[in-house]
Amino acid sequence: MASQHLSSSFKVYVRRRPLITSESSASKMERSIVQHETNQSISLSSQSSSNRSRTWKSVASFAQVFVASAVNSHVFERVVAPTFPQVMDGATCNFFAYGHSGSGKTHTIVGYDYEDDQHLGMWLSAARDLFRAVDEINVKTRPRECSHGFSEPDGQTHIRGQTEILESGKVRLRKTVLAGLEMRKTGSSSVHDKSSRTHVVLELEVINKELLEARCNIYLEEHKKSLIRTPEGQFIYDPERPLNKRRIDAAEAEKREDETRLKVAEDAVAECFKTRRYPCLGGKFVFVDLAGSDHFDQGNGTSVVGPKQTSQERLQGRQINTDLFALKEVVRARALNQARIPFRSSPLTMVLRSHFLATNKGQSAMILTVSPSEAQFTATMNTLQYGNLVGIAGETTQK
Repeated sequence: MASQHLSSSFKVYVRRRPLITSESSASKMERSIVQHETNQSISLSSQSSSNRSRTWKSVASFAQVFVASAVNSHVFERVVAPTFPQVMDGATCNFFAYGHSGSGKTHTIVGYDYEDDQHLGMWLSAARDLFRAVDEINVKTRPRECSHGFSEPDGQTHIRGQTEILESGKVRLRKTVLAGLEMRKTGSSSVHDKSSRTHVVLELEVINKELLEARCNIYLEEHKKSLIRTPEGQFIYDPERPLNKRRIDAAEAEKREDETRLKVAEDAVAECFKTRRYPCLGGKFVFVDLAGSDHFDQGNGTSVVGPKQTSQERLQGRQINTDLFALKEVVRARALNQARIPFRSSPLTMVLRSHFLATNKGQSAMILTVSPSEAQFTATMNTLQYGNLVGIAGETTQK
C-alpha cells in the first residue's frame, strides 16, 4: 500500500519488576543503565549454570528504564499522561506491553488493584481521566452533547461485538473489560504454565451519538450484502447456490446498490468529523497486552527450558511468533517510510492497521516488562533485543 503519514514517535520503555516469592532464592542478574543525550541504554550480565559469563548490551534506544519499585501510577504519568492533550485533540495514541510470561505485562496494562490509584492499570487510569475530561465538557454544554464509549476498532479488519454507550459507567466499564479478559486463553510456555495465549486490545474512544449511529449504519450495510431473510423472518448468511446467470446479474445489481448505501454511510461518518464541535471527537487510547514474548524466536538460537507444551500450544506459539514478528516489521517499515506497510502479515497487525494509520498525529509507545531473575536471563535478553529494534525504528520516525 502507499506510504502513509507517520505518527510523531514510537518510544520504548523498560519496566523491571521486583523478584517475586517463587524467585526469593534466585540470584539477580547484573544490569547497568547509561544516560545518553535523550535516551538510555542498558547492559546485562549473568553467570550461567555452567559458570559461563553471559552479557548483552543495547544501543541508546530506550526512553526510560524504570526502577523496580516504580508503581503503575508512576509509569502512567511518564508514558501515557503526556499524550492526553493529543487524544483530547482527536489523535490516536497506542501503547503496547511486551515481555515474557510472568514479567508484568497484564499488571501494567490491566492492573489487579482497582481501588488504589497508585496501582490502577494503564487503561483504567486513562479511562478515569477521559471520563473526567468528557464530564467537564458535558457540564458546559447540553446533556449528551459529547458522550463517551468503548467501541471496537473501526478499520478494514473489524473486531465485532456489542457496542455500548457507558454514560457515567466507570464501574460498568471495568466490569465489562474484566468479563472479556476472563475469556483470555492461557497455557504452557517456555517460561511457565499460565502463559497468555492471546493478545488483548483495549480501545477507549471519545464519541458522540451521531458518530455512533453513523458507524452502526456502516456495520449494517456491510452485512446486508451477505444476509438473506428466511420465511420465518430471520436473517441468515446466504448459503452457496448453483450458478445462475440471471440471479448473478440481479445479485450484482443489488451489490452495486448496497455499495452505494455503504458509501453514503461512510460519508456520514466523515461528515461527523468535519462538523464536530469539539476536537476530542474520535480521540483514542489503544492499549495492547501482547501474548508472552517467550514464544518469540528471533533466530539467535537461544531458548528457555520450561514446562512441556502440547501440540496445540506449540501451534499457538507459532502464531504468536508470527504476530510479534509482523508487529516489528510494521514499525520498521513505517520508520523507513516504505511504500508498502506489511499490515496483512498477521491478524494482529491487520486489527491495528487503522490505529497506526490514524489521520491525526498521535504517539505510540511500548513498555518492555522484564524479570530481574538470573534464571530468566535469556527471556529478558530476547525481550530487550526486540524492544531495542523497535526503539531504533521509533527514533527514525522523529528525524
